[in-house]
Amino acid sequence: MNQNKFASKERIFLYGAFALIILFLSPMFFLGQDAHMRVHDNLDSNIAWYKVLRNSGELFGPVDAVIPQIINGLPRNAFGTEFSGIQWLHNLFDPMTAYSLSQALTRIIAFIGMYLLLKRHFIKDQDAYPITIGVSLAFALTPFWPSGMLSTLGQPLALWAFLNIRKREGSWKDWLTLTLLPLYSSFVLGFFFFLAAMGLLWLRDLAVKRDINAKFLAGIMYMTLLFLLIEYRLVYSLVIPEAPTSRNEFVSSTLGFWHTIRLAVKNYFLGHTHVMTLHTLIIVPLSFIVIWFIARQGLWKQEKQFVRLFILNGVLSIWYAFWFFKGWEPLKEKVGLLNTFNFARFHFLRPMIIYMMFGSGAYILWKKGMAAKQLVKIFLILQIALLFLANPELYYRVVHQPSFREFYAEEQFRDIKNYIGKPQSSYRVASIGIHPSISQYNGFYTLDTYNNFYPLSYKHQFRKIISKELNKNKKEKKYFDTWGGRCYIFVAELGKKYDYRKDSKKKIHNLQLNTAVFKKMGGRYIMSAVPILNAEEDGLHFLKSFNSSRSAWKIYLYKVK
Repeated sequence: MNQNKFASKERIFLYGAFALIILFLSPMFFLGQDAHMRVHDNLDSNIAWYKVLRNSGELFGPVDAVIPQIINGLPRNAFGTEFSGIQWLHNLFDPMTAYSLSQALTRIIAFIGMYLLLKRHFIKDQDAYPITIGVSLAFALTPFWPSGMLSTLGQPLALWAFLNIRKREGSWKDWLTLTLLPLYSSFVLGFFFFLAAMGLLWLRDLAVKRDINAKFLAGIMYMTLLFLLIEYRLVYSLVIPEAPTSRNEFVSSTLGFWHTIRLAVKNYFLGHTHVMTLHTLIIVPLSFIVIWFIARQGLWKQEKQFVRLFILNGVLSIWYAFWFFKGWEPLKEKVGLLNTFNFARFHFLRPMIIYMMFGSGAYILWKKGMAAKQLVKIFLILQIALLFLANPELYYRVVHQPSFREFYAEEQFRDIKNYIGKPQSSYRVASIGIHPSISQYNGFYTLDTYNNFYPLSYKHQFRKIISKELNKNKKEKKYFDTWGGRCYIFVAELGKKYDYRKDSKKKIHNLQLNTAVFKKMGGRYIMSAVPILNAEEDGLHFLKSFNSSRSAWKIYLYKVK
């Protein structure tokens, strides 16, 4: 088959891949607010934050500005930089449209990046286009963390640019790539670790090849500087901390040795919620088939590229797990940065590594004959089918998560606002059994929140409200005291569950809150997803329950006496 025929078939495959990406994305655009999506670290936090920041008028606020709607003044810097593309999407469009556009942009660029990387640097045979396109499509469909944007899915595009520059074949396209990616990704949620890896690669070239490669080094420094300028709020908070934050009390290294080993194995085979790759059933078996083939044929040197990826994949899982090994804790207590910055996130490189390994391994088998090619095609089809089955609209419907509309329940919370009948800025609320992001999204001023960066003094003040409840439940007490990102009204009887639906039969029998402290902090109302049977004894007066066919919740409104 001549090159033109290969190119023609590859073009057809590319059209097909883009059609499948559009099909994958279509539920969000067709269903709008009735679409289903991730709740954890998404609906329960980021989506509401974007709306709160937009409504505050503080997008370009100074570094010492605060957002009064949350915890009586959440630092503006906790919301991230105004130069992030996702902030602008949420400022220009309604939340659901912004979310859908972000998903589309991220997945399309992820496909393009992996395709360019594999085609230019890993899979040279023109007839192997099914691997290049199939792996790129699978990578683009992975269930990435939405607010991470291109922090992980943009890494292949960045690696493509850096490898071009490293080979001294860089062009303006590569430098433009390094310039634009920081505008739609996060330094601390992906690219810090990617750029550290590029730095190690440059050092390796210097040590082994005696190659200074000034352009490669300049590219690393240039992209790093851009990130630091764009995320100046983060830099300011780290370099000029005005007061201790909740991160100062993080205690992450608590695992014993064997527990750490189990975590490493779990991460290797199952992945992590923020960088989920769904590699367990298809990619892992293929990788072991390939490594067995290499060992049997003695091809360690010939296939060193795959072997390095295979080893690196394992090393990243081990690093991730051992960051939480209790042996680190003495050092973390002495060096505050080791607590406030999560260096375990080097495993955020794994999505790229795993799918590069998938492509490289499939290519090794592809070259072994027609039967092997058919096997590779089956693996590719199965992985893509698996990812389609994990489409958020399918998956979150099956596990009975609420839709966007049901989660934020705008009509129901509008009824609550109208019932209270006062300006929302004149009183503070807190939630029980539901995420405070729902109240925040609907314009209420909340004493509770989900943020991993807020004043430590506030955490200690808020703790007084829930201290008796924390004392009843050791797990919740440890969870709040050693992390505190969820500054919630924890109730021992409810446990660490924050989404009691309207069909729940759960009731609170013995709530013990310090309502005097709650009231002193401005708290006037509590919105509970379950009835509080001893409300009057605890200083709360039941006002009314609110229900809606378009909401996942039944809200019981209580007022502090």
